[in-house]
Amino acid sequence: MKKCITHKKMYATQTLAEDALIDARARFHYRGQQGPVAVYKCDECGQYHLTSQGDMNARLSQDIAAGKIDLQKEANHWLDKMKKR
Repeated sequence: MKKCITHKKMYATQTLAEDALIDARARFHYRGQQGPVAVYKCDECGQYHLTSQGDMNARLSQDIAAGKIDLQKEANHWLDKMKKR
């Protein structure tokens, strides 16, 4: 598998990167302004990466405003809890 010199995970399309961005925000608990907020096309590899820099991705912003991220966090919490039984 080809690797980017930035050592960041590569996504073939912007849509796949946005899916990963939203999943990361729902799966992990970031403090304050930490964590990925956007995606960008890399000049080095031509693939997409997640970044914590810049303006928040529009799709992520919409999902946060609609409460979708919090609902997915709650679902992930219960899934994790059920797995530990």
